Amino acid sequence: MRIFAKNCATMSTKAIIAGSSGLIGSNLLNILLQGDFYDEVLVLVRKELPVQHPKLTQLVVDFDRLEAYADQLTGHAIFSCLGTTRHKTPDKAVYRKIDHDYPLILAQLAHKNGVEQYHLVSSIGANAASSTFYIKIKGETEADLEHVGFPALHIYRPSMLIGDRTEKRIEEKIVTGLFKVIDPLLFGGLKKYKSIKAATIALAMYKQSIKTDTGSFIYESDKIKQLA
Repeated sequence: MRIFAKNCATMSTKAIIAGSSGLIGSNLLNILLQGDFYDEVLVLVRKELPVQHPKLTQLVVDFDRLEAYADQLTGHAIFSCLGTTRHKTPDKAVYRKIDHDYPLILAQLAHKNGVEQYHLVSSIGANAASSTFYIKIKGETEADLEHVGFPALHIYRPSMLIGDRTEKRIEEKIVTGLFKVIDPLLFGGLKKYKSIKAATIALAMYKQSIKTDTGSFIYESDKIKQLA
């Protein structure tokens, strides 16, 4: 396992984030901007974020026309933190577009441009053969990304996310409280089901992106915590 060695005099490194306004994506954006590995961070957004930084470029996109921005999708690594919830997106066709189609199209376009790494936030239990629609979509996305051909594909499967959201969800507060009780009881093979901080996932994604490992990797919550 080697760390990517950058010759700052001759090389510029660029990261792309889709989903930078979400819980994990916003943490990742902050880490990429504050770290010294990436010289440029391009975020694909529906509307501009209230963030300014010398490294940051914001590209307002129509996610239904991603091909129109293909020439912008260059660099070292692309991070897909896209996702929605059943509450926000009850229409299953729209849900599939957000969780499957957009990440896959981004991957295909970036791969054509020589991007070396793809990092996907998926979900615990992702399984293309599942009878549960939402878990099945996550699994299908993972499987389809495997066929794109990136030198390095990193898939993160977190359990219950912990972090400060811009919008407060009462049901999530309840579940978070339950996990405070449940987490200490999860050990051995059940450790992967423990709740995990969004900032922990973001840090693990950053650390993996500056390594030279090639291949396909899947990390569940317990492994993500070790990587961070």
